[in-house]
Amino acid sequence: MSQLNTESAVRDRYSSAAAEREPELCCPVDYDRRYLEIIPQEVIDRDYGCGDPSKYVRPGETVLDLGSGGGKICFIAAQIVGAGGHVIGVDMNDDMLDLARRSQTVVAEKLGYDNMSFRKGKIQDLAIDRDRVDEYLKSNPVSDEASLQTLEAFLHEMRTNAPLIPSNSIDVVVSNCVLNLVDGAEKRALFAELFRVLKPGGRAVISDIVSDRVVPYEMQQDATLWSGCISGAYEEKAFIDAFTETGFEGAQIAAYQAEPWQTVQGIEFRSATIIAYKYAAGEENNAGQSVVYRGPYASIRDDAGNEYVRGERTSVSRQTFRKLKQEPYAADYLLIEPAETPQSGSLKTFTIGSTAKDTCCGDGGCC
Repeated sequence: MSQLNTESAVRDRYSSAAAEREPELCCPVDYDRRYLEIIPQEVIDRDYGCGDPSKYVRPGETVLDLGSGGGKICFIAAQIVGAGGHVIGVDMNDDMLDLARRSQTVVAEKLGYDNMSFRKGKIQDLAIDRDRVDEYLKSNPVSDEASLQTLEAFLHEMRTNAPLIPSNSIDVVVSNCVLNLVDGAEKRALFAELFRVLKPGGRAVISDIVSDRVVPYEMQQDATLWSGCISGAYEEKAFIDAFTETGFEGAQIAAYQAEPWQTVQGIEFRSATIIAYKYAAGEENNAGQSVVYRGPYASIRDDAGNEYVRGERTSVSRQTFRKLKQEPYAADYLLIEPAETPQSGSLKTFTIGSTAKDTCCGDGGCC
């Protein structure tokens, strides 16, 4: 059975879409118009997104846009983060990169500063700088086993010591209708890379097309459907599960298109935006901290398996306490420090997934 070359299908279609607008690739998005005024019309005309992850970006942040295309989301984010922030766009399509880089000069001049860079790379392998690879191959063509080994050594050196996007370097990763274009066999690597490059405390904000049912294999072999952001779509729950399975926590559906963008063979396809967080590892012992879940639900369970009953104190580890002080959790909990700092020898180990509770009235009286 033949296997669709998804990378070739996407490259060919988006090279054409960089030269001439293709309305079929567009999903209606309501962008903040004040950010569009300085963006060249050519970029706006060749925007093929399905959401607006830029609205979740903040001043001063370092932003990475996966599959940045003509640069529209990058140009919006550049205005939001300001001169103190930085925006990096990564794309593999030379025609789209050319459009973005030409437009960067125009946008930077209007902004009065240039806080952007556009880099060539695969979003499922953010270690390899494909511009550097192109330059290397011009003077070091691969013609035999020896030259292939030399190239492999060059790539290993880059991956180890000079990756395109270093680990733990990005505040927020955004992407707009691109993850579905990556081949299914490489999607796990894509999420692992997304997690790798984020700083502890960073977040992913991903807008993409999702389906209400799993897309059958036959549709996945259709080049037009795949390159058209249809047959590579995740089923809705599988999309959010992909984040948590990679190690993200606090994943939530931030936006969900009410009406389907398209219905193909009875399957509904629509836009959704997921926000998910990468938290720092920390101490798992308990230093007397506890939390109280405010409600409104009778109880909830977090990604680590900890259960919180409404109105009831729950003893938590230092790591969990620190996490619950941050978004998106902070508004849902009362955070209670111990009245006295316990001695190090009295600290108890907290097992992740435990539902141990602090009792309010014990032998020692009411706490």
